[in-house]
Amino acid sequence: MQRVAVAGASGYAGGEVLRLLLAHPDLEVGAVTAGGNAGQPLGSIHPHLTPLADRVLEETTVEVLSDHDAVVLALPHGHSAAIAEQLGDDVVVVDCGADFRLRDAQAWTTFYDTPHAGSWPYGMPELPTDGGKQRDALVGATRIAVPGCYPTAVSLALAPGLAGGVVDPGDITVVAASGTSGAGKSLKPHLLGSEVMGSMSPYGVGGVHRHTPEIEQNLSACGAGPVVVSFTPTLAPMPRGILATGTATVAEGATAAEVRAAWETAYQDEPFVHLLPEGRWPSTSSVVGSNCVHLQVTLDDRVGRVVVVAAVDNLTKGTGGAAVQCLNLALGLPETTGLPLAGIAP
Repeated sequence: MQRVAVAGASGYAGGEVLRLLLAHPDLEVGAVTAGGNAGQPLGSIHPHLTPLADRVLEETTVEVLSDHDAVVLALPHGHSAAIAEQLGDDVVVVDCGADFRLRDAQAWTTFYDTPHAGSWPYGMPELPTDGGKQRDALVGATRIAVPGCYPTAVSLALAPGLAGGVVDPGDITVVAASGTSGAGKSLKPHLLGSEVMGSMSPYGVGGVHRHTPEIEQNLSACGAGPVVVSFTPTLAPMPRGILATGTATVAEGATAAEVRAAWETAYQDEPFVHLLPEGRWPSTSSVVGSNCVHLQVTLDDRVGRVVVVAAVDNLTKGTGGAAVQCLNLALGLPETTGLPLAGIAP
């Protein structure tokens, strides 16, 4: 058994990592830490984590996190770099925050208010890259940046079209809806039940959402050249889930069969990315609690656009599941170990 510490364990992301680690046959939960919630029993914050209910949240310090095989950082953006630089190179560090996702320093400073800390190998194993998959950069890595939840859904939805040359990289539009847990656990008036129930609303409109440069970075890595994306996120009255719809101009001469073949080829051997049978469309309820992405793609011949829809649980495959998947690759374990393929229904 290899021991894994979780920093930021009182948040949604940290709690999801712990839920998955409890079912992992080869990883053991080590220290659990928090900021303002330090000193409280974990069960008072995450009552669903019954086996860990009596654990007391410790302060997030290097001393507490040291002496583990791996550390998962589920901290607010801008807080991971200071901790990570003090942990030894022999410790695998997986960061669920944004600190090390972006390679372009200018892109970081445009969207975030802290200095650029650099970049780590990007933790999306299934992402098609120019000549391979991102998985190749993660096996045995000691530092990994977990993707954002929107970029997980959007990038995996659109990447096959760019890698396969069947969509135009210069005309991509995405509209996506997320559950409220994507905003974290801090109390915010616009996320109160009375504000959210029975209502949908847009936010981050006009290219200002922080996940935009991450999505563009991922899609540009597919080999089709620089990609610019128009991304509009919306808030949906549900606790978990993302439903992302992406459209792009079809490449000249590409047929509907060639479009579908691009997605089939990209994901035919991927255990967590599922292209659904033709005519069946993804829904967020089908992926709740699973580490899977459900996809469907079609060609709208009338307007010459490819339409892709992706559903993902923002807390599992979108955050905690991705972290555990990356841990498996970094620690030499089978990639699917401890990760649920089936969702929860109803």
